[in-house]
Amino acid sequence: MYDYLKGQVTRITPEFIVLEQHGIGWQLHTPNPFAFRTSALEQQIYVHLHVREDAQVLYGFPNLDQRELFRKLILVSGIGPKGALAILATGNPQQVISAIEREDEAFLVKFPGVGKKTARQMILDLKGKLGSLLDTLELPSAEHELPLFGVNPYKHELEEAILALMALGYSEKELEKIRPQLEDNDKLETTDAFMKQALQLLLKIK
Repeated sequence: MYDYLKGQVTRITPEFIVLEQHGIGWQLHTPNPFAFRTSALEQQIYVHLHVREDAQVLYGFPNLDQRELFRKLILVSGIGPKGALAILATGNPQQVISAIEREDEAFLVKFPGVGKKTARQMILDLKGKLGSLLDTLELPSAEHELPLFGVNPYKHELEEAILALMALGYSEKELEKIRPQLEDNDKLETTDAFMKQALQLLLKIK
């Protein structure tokens, strides 16, 4: 029904962004809302309309390939839209596709809501069907450096990232384990950067 929307991002929350188009504010749930910036410039966002008995929800993605991977993931039994967003929020879909192709269940179960049964189902349903996406995915940069010791002044951005990760399904206990490393990393200045580093750390500790 919808392919993409063009408009101005006017609001960012831990769960969704608002894209204004001709006086209408579209609420778009995205893998990482803080990857976007509020701006007067027009932005194009690819969308997916998910219809339930009690709601119609729009999901937004910065590029076509992320949306197509999202659509593949929600076809897997045990993975809903929220779970698919949590997987895509790592900022590196290539890791997910590679894990599926390698049948790496140990990596897949690190995502919130993905147990061994769901990981096996992902492999059964998607292995060999994601090759075209692997070749063309537009991958955002990710933080790979080890944290530096220091005092990070960007407390507000850190708290926004924590709230966004909780919205994706990560528990407070899991996030408290990595909070000290985030606070000590003085290279992190934006909510998006905090989220990317946090997701990398979460994938390592499970």
